[in-house]
Amino acid sequence: MEVYALVGSSGTGKSHRAQVVAHEHNIELVVDDGLLIKGNKVISGFSAKRETTKMGAVRRALFSEQDHAGDVKKKIDEINPEKILILGTSENMVRKIAEVLKLPPPKEIINIEDVASPLEISQAKRIRLQRGTHVIPAPTFEVKKGFSGYLLNPMQVFLKKKSEVEEIRVVEKSVVRPTYSSLGKFFIADNVIMAIAAKACEGSEGIAKVGRVTIDTSADGIVLHIDVSIRYGALIQETLTMAQRFVKEMVEHTTALNVLAVNI
Repeated sequence: MEVYALVGSSGTGKSHRAQVVAHEHNIELVVDDGLLIKGNKVISGFSAKRETTKMGAVRRALFSEQDHAGDVKKKIDEINPEKILILGTSENMVRKIAEVLKLPPPKEIINIEDVASPLEISQAKRIRLQRGTHVIPAPTFEVKKGFSGYLLNPMQVFLKKKSEVEEIRVVEKSVVRPTYSSLGKFFIADNVIMAIAAKACEGSEGIAKVGRVTIDTSADGIVLHIDVSIRYGALIQETLTMAQRFVKEMVEHTTALNVLAVNI
């Protein structure tokens, strides 16, 4: 197994560039801030960006918890990739991660300056400072399962294969504002979520009136419970199925919350 490292100080755009580097070097797995990512899917780990303190985030990124490191190592062994990319703020950090995960030392160290221009690095630092946002190299629908209630924005990056036959592929990333951000926590009050759900349900075909709306919250996401009256003559099963789908899409789109279920 060959280990590659992408190194750069915090906020210089490593996570933003990770999939591009992996694509160009035909690397199958990416280790970034406590997560193990394969292509467009988070397959193991716990993100450091979910920690409530910077110290906790550092410990999580270094896989200091035995169970955390064990789960990721087990998944790596199952896949047994030819190449793996580790992101870190320094060469020393990458070597520590490789050691904890029982991986070989890095074969190649790639500095962020090798894949991003001074202007791009400067812009990345400015965005981190002004907005307190971080990038996770995985799609929003993957990330939000572990970030319910966090601020999530999708990004898209177009990859072009360096070969005779050009290949263009879209890789989606997610932007999050961690709990420990200096800009404060981001949350949405339950009554706001319930109002959005009620409004979405009212707009669904066949629904005559929306009654009581309640919400159950957990670390994994939310469950909505909605009482409705159906218009006379409407097909009940089709009407409720459509309303469920419409409410889920609307709430997830407007709040970035992970909606586990809509019970109508």
